[in-house]
Amino acid sequence: MNKSEKETLSLLARQYNTIQKASTEVINLSAILNLPKGTEHFLSDIHGEAEAFLHVLKNGSGSVRRKIEEVFSGTLMEEDKRHLASLIFYPEQRVPLMLNRVEDKNEFFKITLFRLIKICRIVTSKYTRSKVRKALPEAYAYIIEELLHEQESVINKHDYYNSIIESIVSTGRAHSFVVSICHLIYKLTVDHLHIIGDIYDRGPGAHIIMDALIDYHTVDIQWGNHDILWMGAASGSAACIANVLRISLRYGNLATLEDAYGISLLPLARFAMETYGDDPCKNFFPKNTSDIDMDYNEEQMIARMHKAITIIQLKVEGQIIERRKHFQMGNRIIIKSLDPEKRTAVIDGKTFEVNDSNFPTFDKENPLQLTLKEQEIIEKLTNSFKSSTNLRKHVRFLYEKGSMYLIHNNNLLYHGCISMKEDGSFDGFEVDGKIYSGKSFMDRVERLARQGYFGSEGDESKLYGMDAIWYLWSGRQSPLYGKDKMATFERYFLNDVSTHLENKNPYYIFRDNDETARKILKEFGLDPEFAHIINGHVPVAVKKGENPVKGEGRLIVIDGGFSKAYQPHTGIAGYTLVYNSHGMYLVSHKGFSSTRLAVEEEQDILTEDILLESVVERLRVKDTDKGRKIQEHINQLNKLLKAYQDGDIKEGEAAY
Repeated sequence: MNKSEKETLSLLARQYNTIQKASTEVINLSAILNLPKGTEHFLSDIHGEAEAFLHVLKNGSGSVRRKIEEVFSGTLMEEDKRHLASLIFYPEQRVPLMLNRVEDKNEFFKITLFRLIKICRIVTSKYTRSKVRKALPEAYAYIIEELLHEQESVINKHDYYNSIIESIVSTGRAHSFVVSICHLIYKLTVDHLHIIGDIYDRGPGAHIIMDALIDYHTVDIQWGNHDILWMGAASGSAACIANVLRISLRYGNLATLEDAYGISLLPLARFAMETYGDDPCKNFFPKNTSDIDMDYNEEQMIARMHKAITIIQLKVEGQIIERRKHFQMGNRIIIKSLDPEKRTAVIDGKTFEVNDSNFPTFDKENPLQLTLKEQEIIEKLTNSFKSSTNLRKHVRFLYEKGSMYLIHNNNLLYHGCISMKEDGSFDGFEVDGKIYSGKSFMDRVERLARQGYFGSEGDESKLYGMDAIWYLWSGRQSPLYGKDKMATFERYFLNDVSTHLENKNPYYIFRDNDETARKILKEFGLDPEFAHIINGHVPVAVKKGENPVKGEGRLIVIDGGFSKAYQPHTGIAGYTLVYNSHGMYLVSHKGFSSTRLAVEEEQDILTEDILLESVVERLRVKDTDKGRKIQEHINQLNKLLKAYQDGDIKEGEAAY
């Protein structure tokens, strides 16, 4: 044994300072390796649809239903299984409704508790007693543990088991106990949750989703372009703040800004009325407002605010492009070519007619300069975003649990794309004479995104990081955006629809090919024979026959249209993915009506399972990343045991 090995083992001996402790740990860890692999749940592109998200989270994309079927197939009627599922999803609301329909409440609770405990046994059987114990609700931990590990069919325990159930009912704790065990079931049905980006924008409940994720037992997040935009806004980027406001106003979605994050829009509203009070702003009326209680005057107010922040956005974005020449986005400063008198703008050398001539804050001599009032507005908004306690909590969580990509259990997870050229090779980004592409580019921009938020105020490195965050939102080579341009100016001010086209990165053509999937997996150090890519961002147009499984099964797209705005295009209400010890399932979802109907009428999201991959031998913990780390620890413990046995390390000598 060399000096380095002895030092390493001596450190380990501080925790396991006897042969008995070390050998006991080896036995425990070896047993864990042979437990079934935990269920992983993958969701993407939630876009603020909190009700649908929370329901899918509760049912585990059908995982809870599968457990009920596993336990009660052939013994319960379909109606009873449906009652049981809805109870597990919404126990607080469902128990009173169910009690109204039964004559004997005590008998109802006894039957329900027996059924719930049977399901709970199956769900918890994948885990060690220690892990289950940590998940138990404190008030009922001892009782639940007893019920989980006592078999009512064993004659010596029959009366003991029944007496526990009867005591729960007779003491009036049945309702509370049912709620607790239901929460435990859907908490442990899924071992780990993956969010493949785009929590924010479109729908009104991104803040609700973030709170649910913070409370979730174990989760990781791969940033989407809409997430990075809010992260940039919280960092203090004026361009990101303007984009966040523009999108929120575009969809009439102000609740997240005002109610959840306390962002005051009054300064912007006053400025808009002063500056655009006589402007009909017809191109800026909010879209998709059928679900929002809003009259014409409110829509008119929003339209004026919308136009005001759009002009500010175009200016501050132009400032970024001018100071970051290596972004190579000079052709996107279209506002510099604007001529309000002639009603023209120049794009890529071609002159187009604009549909608006009212630009009161535009100075043809200094087209990117904010007026004093615009500067005052953006400073107030920046202070508001940076001082929002709730936004800061949510964004810190995105940084803590998030990343540009993740490699987990032989799967490569990322939201958008790996930027490619027309010939299918990785597109390179040159910075200070060095080329970044593929994995190295993803690693670099993640570092910059963190620099933009955590950097010191006033430092050039923080400003560069914030500019990089904005680039990730809309840059040509951004792996989160994946298009050649964001046609903001064209969509608002040009009637020529040919200018509105945003061409997708060649990745979205090449990702259909097996060769591309293999190349990407190799770039990230994965074996393409066994690994998969899990991708989101671009909705799968199912109604047009598009297949979410690409690259001969190596690349799986799980954005099927969670957002209601996309569902007419996709034809479904989203894809999710489940990866458990038996294999990998793609789950397609139909539209979700509402939580109220789910509670009152037991309406579940209709799902269809597509088996992507099954295994002959059930996957165990030893087949996972966690299992490999456990095995490494076992190997070190075995070396320590040998060192004890050979006398190289003395028991107890490294205890302190």
